[in-house]
Amino acid sequence: MYKRRHFIELKSRLLENRNKIQVLSGPRQIGKSTLVKQVLKEIDIPYLLVSADDVSSNNSNWITETWSTARSIMKVKKYDVFILVIDEIHKIKNWSETVKKEWDADTFNDLELRVVILGSSRLLIRDGLTESLTGRYELIRMSHWSYDEMRDAFGFDLEHYIYYGGYPGGVSLINNERRWRQYMKDSIIAPAIEKDILMTKVVYKPQLMRQLFDIGCTYSGEEISLTKLLGQLQDAGNVTTLANYMTTLNESHLLCGMQKYANDNARKYNSIPKMMVYNTALLSALSNSNFEKTLTTPKVWGRWVESAIGSYLLNKADELDFKLYYWRENNNEVDFVLEQNKQCIAIEVKSGKRTTNNGISIFSNKFQPRHSFIVGSDGFPVEEFLTLDIENLFEL
Repeated sequence: MYKRRHFIELKSRLLENRNKIQVLSGPRQIGKSTLVKQVLKEIDIPYLLVSADDVSSNNSNWITETWSTARSIMKVKKYDVFILVIDEIHKIKNWSETVKKEWDADTFNDLELRVVILGSSRLLIRDGLTESLTGRYELIRMSHWSYDEMRDAFGFDLEHYIYYGGYPGGVSLINNERRWRQYMKDSIIAPAIEKDILMTKVVYKPQLMRQLFDIGCTYSGEEISLTKLLGQLQDAGNVTTLANYMTTLNESHLLCGMQKYANDNARKYNSIPKMMVYNTALLSALSNSNFEKTLTTPKVWGRWVESAIGSYLLNKADELDFKLYYWRENNNEVDFVLEQNKQCIAIEVKSGKRTTNNGISIFSNKFQPRHSFIVGSDGFPVEEFLTLDIENLFEL
């Protein structure tokens, strides 16, 4: 079975003496549980693996009981070291307070009980981590699958990755696109909205959030004002509500409303957002097109290519801690601007969508980026860019 690069990181940490709670966070259906099981099979340490998926959200005692069970197993079997893994922990209210209490008790008693917790969303698990567990955990961020991972694990070529994205669970269904779309809607999109967000966050207009997500995904790669979006939504709220929901979707690694790059933050945050999916499978599943039609229509395919580049950069931005923007001045634009430590990099994607655009040269004269280049036609090959180590761009 294919092992993602996070495998080595988690394995090495679990082989160390107990020091911090290991937290795996990331979107739904990207292999967090699978990764943990792979590691547990390779290391010679006994463990208990449980899931809070079917536990009542108000039953915080379940965590205490599970922790007590792990301690009892250690005592009865006389294990010096033991691992406790709790999956879907974010679904229990105030979970972090209980985890803090149990972890601190083990620390006081010098008990070598190493703990791993998993959550389906960075947003949800982050809320708990910042409440009570400061200084007690290390975060391993797992993102959507990249092109090279899907290629190496499943034999995806570039075109299939750009269209079908990086959800391993849907790979076996792509030869039947209708079935694949249904899988995406029923097993990925619906649970991500209805369970991971609505069951754990206060959302006063759930139907509005779902509509925003559906429409926002179909606009991936395009700029659209929240005011204009309001006109297309049936359960209309106000711009502030939409902005808050966009923030939630972004923190859940589903959909981002990228802001325009500027020298001051006020201009950035008040700009018209450019929609961008975190995984092009979301765009494809909710579009009215299909693989063959999309691939053979240059203007449409150009938007999919841009979204593939954008999703790659969005996932890397969280991992490498840089900001991602777009830039526009009149009819000239730069698709992506990466910013880190007051340095910026300008990237323009060309794949059949435009014939003329002086954005790169104008942006370079105005902001003096560390690097500026084109991806696609007459530039950096798309396939090579999607396997590029983005971190090196800020170091070269």
